[in-house]
Amino acid sequence: MKLEGVHHVTCITGDAPQNVEFYTGVLGLRLVKKSVNQDDPTVYHLFYADEKGDAGSDITFFEYPGAKNGRAGSGMVHTVLWRVGSSAALDFWAARLDAVRDGDSVRFKDPEGLQHELVLSTVADEPLVAEHPEIPHELALQGFEGVRAYTPLPETASAEFLQKLGFELQDGSRWETRGEKRGGWIAYDEPPAEPGVPGAGTVHHVAWASLMEEQEAWQRHVAEVGGRPTPVIDRFWFRSIYFREPSGVLFEIATLGPGFDTDEDLAHLGEKLILPPDFEHLRAKVEPILTPLPDPRESWTTA
Repeated sequence: MKLEGVHHVTCITGDAPQNVEFYTGVLGLRLVKKSVNQDDPTVYHLFYADEKGDAGSDITFFEYPGAKNGRAGSGMVHTVLWRVGSSAALDFWAARLDAVRDGDSVRFKDPEGLQHELVLSTVADEPLVAEHPEIPHELALQGFEGVRAYTPLPETASAEFLQKLGFELQDGSRWETRGEKRGGWIAYDEPPAEPGVPGAGTVHHVAWASLMEEQEAWQRHVAEVGGRPTPVIDRFWFRSIYFREPSGVLFEIATLGPGFDTDEDLAHLGEKLILPPDFEHLRAKVEPILTPLPDPRESWTTA
């Protein structure tokens, strides 16, 4: 049983319209699902990904309107890493983001301070690419490479725990999990002196991908190795368990499917508010209080 790399990364924003503009308009991702936080249905849960909404490319945000900017600290993911396909792609993104290329990477922050890094892909995983009129397909983001987190416990409890989940140490610093089709990793850095503060521009959790038929087995296995997982929770588009690894980073294991096209036509993903069936009865209550958002593709023209 192996995890299939990063499934998604979930973050916090205080400004959904600005968030949509940056992740679709600047980074060129597709808004593939506009829904609500199933643990707090009064706020958005926005999902950005490749053209098909594939796991492995999916960065998501809870919107808490007006939330103050947070700060990553011990036990928190501080950087999200994306793959690109060439040196030319790094140059393209450095120019587009007004960022500095440092060797084979480009680092930048989103408008609320969330740290990202683009790196050259060195694996044979399928590129997970969204369409955008300003971004040539060969230069577009290709899905997640991994994440970096802060921990006060390097090479101790977190390492032992990750090994029990099937992660393997690569290049002396990255803990990689690789399944049949994809891989991804987490690396740890020494935390800053200041404690972390959850808020806009911070990561809430990182999710790792599992096969549908293995989810119950993962729940039992995580419990057996001391992870204290939740029961399997049906999120409708995938099924999830949650637990914290020893450094405090919140992990999720989410299934590859059923998928975002379960309740929407693939051609129209993300165009309207979608509520899972168990939440549809709340529509009249929550829809009026959610921040109005534009259709990010409404202005596109077809040649």
